[in-house]
Amino acid sequence: MRQRPSQGVRLTRRAGLLAMPALALAGGARAQGQAVTVGSKLDTEGALLGEMIAQRLEAEGVTVNRRLQLGPTRIVRQALLAGELDLYPEYTGNGAFFFQLESDPAWHDPAAAAEKVRSLDLERNKLVWLRPAAANNTWAIALRQDVAKSAGLTSLDGLAGHIAKGGAFKLAASAEFVESPAALPAFQKTYGFTLPPDRLLVLAGGDTAVTMRAAAEKLNGVNAAMVYGTDGAIQALELVVLADPKNAQVVYQPAPVVRQAVAERLPKLGDWLDPLFASLSLEVLQKLNARIVVDGEAPRAVAAAHLKGLPR
Repeated sequence: MRQRPSQGVRLTRRAGLLAMPALALAGGARAQGQAVTVGSKLDTEGALLGEMIAQRLEAEGVTVNRRLQLGPTRIVRQALLAGELDLYPEYTGNGAFFFQLESDPAWHDPAAAAEKVRSLDLERNKLVWLRPAAANNTWAIALRQDVAKSAGLTSLDGLAGHIAKGGAFKLAASAEFVESPAALPAFQKTYGFTLPPDRLLVLAGGDTAVTMRAAAEKLNGVNAAMVYGTDGAIQALELVVLADPKNAQVVYQPAPVVRQAVAERLPKLGDWLDPLFASLSLEVLQKLNARIVVDGEAPRAVAAAHLKGLPR
């Protein structure tokens, strides 16, 4: 769950950033002695990552209070700043909005974004960012696997040439994705292609499940879809994310964020969580999300199975 600007407002993923009052949480680490309160946002991936963090801490003998799927970004962030949460998974690119630095080019580079949000949050808020995953859960364009294979397309670098030669390409997307300067226009400017109206199917709402289904089912000739990079149904629907090597989009890599006081109390926290997040590539996180949203497994079970395969 991330946030981004769109047409003068901030575009949101699923629950996104809603204008809600600060949530008063009972308990938390302060009321639970040495317990750690782990939270997450509302979406599936947030619940999965939060559950992984909680189970990893429990494996090291830490008592964990879960506040998973607590709310949208604003609520969870406020709870962490207030000390009502101790730890939750956040996305590096959200630092652009937390610190009102949306125009800073650092957010388009994985290493620079991670370092900038780490430095700013530690200095201003006494929050510690641990190692981010390699997976980038940002806006992306996914193409049907059969089309990508026949056209030899693996990244957006080759899309302009494919379109110029009259290659099949029709994108299902929301109006916000098509119109927001941060979304499709950013892709087009960076990679030098233009999609005329006959190569677009604009659908109501911003649900990537709908755009992916349109591509999978070839609705009105659609063979591509706006997606988020780690959407669980991408592989199940036989789509492939076209890589963004020029970083047209803000980078959204998930990482644990913890209050400095808790990080100091648990000096091995990085040793415990860094290998976990190092294991979460784009493809791995897509598959884990798919087990929840496609196969119907519980986040707790998916988290436990993944952790079982990691070294201790």
